[in-house]
Amino acid sequence: MQIRTGLAKAGELEIHYEDMGDENDPAVLLIMGLGAQLLLWRKEFCQKLVDQGLRVIRYDNRDVGLSTKFSGRHTGAPLLPRLVRSFFGMRSPAVYTLEDMADDAAALLDHLTIDRAHIVGGSMGGMIAQIFAARFPERTKSLGVIFSSNNKALLPPPGLPQLRALLGRPADNTREAVVENAIRVARIIGSPGYPAPQERLRADAIEGYDRAYYPAGIARHFAAILGSGSLLHYDRRITAPTVVIHGKADKLMRPAGGRAIARAIEGARLVLLDGMGHDLPEELWDDIVGELKSNFAETA
Repeated sequence: MQIRTGLAKAGELEIHYEDMGDENDPAVLLIMGLGAQLLLWRKEFCQKLVDQGLRVIRYDNRDVGLSTKFSGRHTGAPLLPRLVRSFFGMRSPAVYTLEDMADDAAALLDHLTIDRAHIVGGSMGGMIAQIFAARFPERTKSLGVIFSSNNKALLPPPGLPQLRALLGRPADNTREAVVENAIRVARIIGSPGYPAPQERLRADAIEGYDRAYYPAGIARHFAAILGSGSLLHYDRRITAPTVVIHGKADKLMRPAGGRAIARAIEGARLVLLDGMGHDLPEELWDDIVGELKSNFAETA
C-alpha cells in the first residue's frame, strides 16, 4: 500500500499526516487519542478500510508524534480542582482546547483539498470528532466515535488504576524503561477478552518510542480534555449519520461515556462489544470496520 506523507499548516502549527488509498475515493479521517501517535491506527487496520474503496488519512495531533510541540507551556493550575470541575461538566484553564484540535483537523482537510470526509475518532480523538461534526456539519459525511465520551456532568470517572497508568511516568527515560512502561499500560487499559501477544506489545512500544517519544504532550492533551468541559451541546447539533462503538470491558473510558454520546446525538447507533477495553484488538477489526462501513453507507 502506497503511503503519501506530509505536513499540513494549521495556523502556526504543522500537522504530520499519512494519506493512503486512491485520492479519488471517499475520504476517511482517523483521529487518535490522548498522547497517541497515528501509529495506533495500525497500518493493517487502515488497509482494511482502503480495501473497502476508501481513502484513509491518519495523523499526529498537535503536541505528539511528528507534529508541532508546545514545549515548556503549561496551565500552572492544580490537577484536583480541574478534575472536580470536569466531573461537573465545567471547563478549566488549558494551553489549548479540543476545539483548537478540531480546527487542526479542518486545516488538514483544507491542505488535502478534501471538502467532506467520514470522521472517525478514538478516545480523545472521539471527542475531537464530535466537536468537528458539530462545528463543520457541511464537511462531515458521517461520524464514528470509538471508546470515547462527551464528558457530560456526573458520568462515572475513569478507573483509578487505568488513569494512573495512562498519566504515570516510567522509572526513568531510558528506552528500555519507557518501553516496559508502555507494555504495562497497554496491559492495564487493553482488552481483557483479547489480550495482545507480548511480542506485539513490545514491537509497538519500540516503534512508538523510536519514532517520537514526547511525554510532555500527554499532560497538555489531558488538560485540553479537562479544559473543554461537557460536549453535550455539541452532540445536540450533530446531524451526520453516527455510530458509537465501545467496549463493554473498557475501564478507562467507561461504556457510560459511549451511551451518553449515543443518547445525545439524534439517530446515533450504539454498538457495545464484549471483551473490548480501551484499544483496538486485531480480533475485532473486521467487526469495527463493518460497523463503520454500515455507517458510511448511511451518507446521503
